[in-house]
Amino acid sequence: MFPEILLALILLWDGYFFLRYLLSLRKAYRTREWKPRVSVLIPAYNEGENIEDAVKAALSQDYPDLEVIVIDDGSEDGTYERASSVKDERLKVIKAEHGGKARALNIGLKVASGEIVVTTDADGFLEEKAVSELVRRFYSGEIVAVGGQVRVAGRRFLELAQDVEHLRIAMFRRAKELENLSLAPGPVSAFRREILLEVGGFVEDPVEDYATTIALKRIGRVLYAPTARAWVRMPLTLSSLWRQRKRWFLGDLSKLGAGPLKDRFFLAVGDAVAFSDVAFPLVAIALAKWALLGLFIGFEMLTMAAAVREEGGSSKEVILFPVLLWFWAAFYLCLHVYGYIWLVLSKKGKRWG
Repeated sequence: MFPEILLALILLWDGYFFLRYLLSLRKAYRTREWKPRVSVLIPAYNEGENIEDAVKAALSQDYPDLEVIVIDDGSEDGTYERASSVKDERLKVIKAEHGGKARALNIGLKVASGEIVVTTDADGFLEEKAVSELVRRFYSGEIVAVGGQVRVAGRRFLELAQDVEHLRIAMFRRAKELENLSLAPGPVSAFRREILLEVGGFVEDPVEDYATTIALKRIGRVLYAPTARAWVRMPLTLSSLWRQRKRWFLGDLSKLGAGPLKDRFFLAVGDAVAFSDVAFPLVAIALAKWALLGLFIGFEMLTMAAAVREEGGSSKEVILFPVLLWFWAAFYLCLHVYGYIWLVLSKKGKRWG
């Protein structure tokens, strides 16, 4: 019965969100057509290789009234010079002392003239319609921020794995967070400038996008714009991936106590499902439960095929998805166990890791 219980938990959890996702595709989400002035902020630290692509993508938006502000956060690799080499009257490049991403964003916020402020990363690029799609989602005055969809550029294994991860995030956000987004992601989000100033600007925190989202949601609503996309570059080695996700998770974990109860509930249930995703294939193979294993693989490939068809992606991501699902489940189980131990020890005044 053990493998059947594990499979039932997986199918109930994934099936629930898959059904919600399919239903969301049949509904038109609310938008309005308006064209306020937009300021695109690009904080950059040692991004000399990437900054020109990011700037050109921002300037190539199909949006009539915008400015692009690059904030060089004390780079030592010619980032300022490369950004300045792009000649466009809509571009401003500011050189600042190194102080971190949130501080750089706040420097840009002070000189921004747009009613709406859009953030993106210097190591990625916005799709041509990203700004327009973000702005359209501000359909009422109570909406203070809108987040878009993050995708991962590159076709190496870890890049492919991370793109699949973001496709699953996109499915979840369409299914559950269209009108109540839990995180406005740094690479592709828009904010009402006056509301940002009201909360003191971007929160200086290791996970500034999550901390800023929490601050803004005390004032108004944060929504999801599924067709506003940004493509980013992500870690290429397992060690750098671990360091990045450890920073993100520990930063998020320290805020969960003050966050909504539902966030803690989803974290707990998500861990239980991740354990099932790791354990079930191993148990099914050990007990020769081939029919159950085939059902699991077929169902998960079906869910990813739907996401690839709607959100964009490749057949390779569909075929590899069961393997990538196992990888991510094992990765996050290890990360979360690490995080929980860190949290307990930090409350006792001890340091670990």
